[in-house]
Amino acid sequence: MEFIGQVEVAVGPPRRIGAGPGGERRIIPILGGRVGGPRLQGEVLPGGADYQLIRPDGVAEIEARYTLQLTDGALVYVVNRGIRHAAPEDMARLLRGEPVPAERVYFRTAPVFETAAPALQWLHRSLFLGLGERQPETVIIRIFSV
Repeated sequence: MEFIGQVEVAVGPPRRIGAGPGGERRIIPILGGRVGGPRLQGEVLPGGADYQLIRPDGVAEIEARYTLQLTDGALVYVVNRGIRHAAPEDMARLLRGEPVPAERVYFRTAPVFETAAPALQWLHRSLFLGLGERQPETVIIRIFSV
């Protein structure tokens, strides 16, 4: 695996849609952030969101959609799907916005990138794995090419 960059996303308070047939639906606004690493550098543009479904078994299904603007001006659309789970007491703390040590939480994603930039076409030819960490007001994803 090759490390390509780390995304640090500032997030707003969750908007709770409520319980539906599959679990509790939440939408977390993406306020901005940055990406840095050996192959990606730039910022996370405000306006995306993380759409979550908290299943009855306590697992969070995650689908984040956001845009990166790299230092050369190139735009990259990201769809980052994954799951997050931990012991019930740790998941309860996460859902309340409290800190939980990253090693106590399973948080993995599979980001997919879309861009028109000729120099970034390599993003369309690989699979990627994200290792996530949720902090009270930030999400950190370390992204690797597999």
